[in-house]
Amino acid sequence: MNVYLTFDIEVWCNGWNDLDRAFPASFERYVYGHSAHGDYALPKTLELLNQHGLRGVFFVEPLFAARFGQQHLDTIVSLIRAAGQDVQLHLHPEWTDEALQPLIPDCTTKRQHLSYYTLEEQTKLIACGKQMLEAAGSGPITAFRSGSFAANQDTFTALRRNQLLLDSSLNRCHAVSAPDVLKGRDQESVFVVDGVTTFPVTVFRDGFGKDRPAQVGACSFAEMRDALLNAEDLGAQHFVVVSHNFEMLKPGSSEPDWVVVKRFAQLCAFLGEHRDTFIVGSFDPMQSVLASTAQQPCTGWASTARRHLEQTVRRVL
Repeated sequence: MNVYLTFDIEVWCNGWNDLDRAFPASFERYVYGHSAHGDYALPKTLELLNQHGLRGVFFVEPLFAARFGQQHLDTIVSLIRAAGQDVQLHLHPEWTDEALQPLIPDCTTKRQHLSYYTLEEQTKLIACGKQMLEAAGSGPITAFRSGSFAANQDTFTALRRNQLLLDSSLNRCHAVSAPDVLKGRDQESVFVVDGVTTFPVTVFRDGFGKDRPAQVGACSFAEMRDALLNAEDLGAQHFVVVSHNFEMLKPGSSEPDWVVVKRFAQLCAFLGEHRDTFIVGSFDPMQSVLASTAQQPCTGWASTARRHLEQTVRRVL
């Protein structure tokens, strides 16, 4: 079974007021996560992957650099590429109206989701993001993930126009995630939309019968392990895990969140030890994806109970 460890790499300033003052500290936190214990944002993520010989997919958001400068994007891409990891395109178009130079004609109001933009606007923004990443030394951009998993039919047309034929924007736990595309489809399978192959984020049924995305900060390691093993038993071909550059940090802080750090370290170790079962790597444009019907993986109640216990410990700490 192919396993994709995907990371959305973003920089935020905790609001849209006084951006220029807030940006330096925000960049340091989101990119490095400096603390007395080490750097638990991008550096620790890259370290753990390489420690276990794993290749991740880093969906990097570039439009913030249209406000603060290409050099900051260069720094992010350089860190990832120096670690031998894969850089692909992530897009949060709410940065559009903050750009110093207009990216599209209508950029005076803030529109959060890519699906709020016309086909022509989406096509242009995706082209801008792709160009910015490649200028930063990413290598060829072949895959895409929309910010907040927000997409619609036009998004896939815009991707095809930009020769981006691999996507991982769909997450059915998010209402804004292409409801016009997902309606009536088998939501556990890889499928093709307007010539673009899309790999939805894996959603499993937890031990209490609820849908849960395969996200490092949202699952116990036991749940992730159970879901991976159950998906493989069911004959699934693909399993998409999602995380973020800030997911191993405490909210609003650069201090490590030790619960999430342990989860991610355990996941990396588990995948590294089971290479005969799980192929961890990048979305491959040369890969032949067979149409198939996949069943939803599930986890045991004890694994979900473990998550609830961990969340209680996190709140107390």
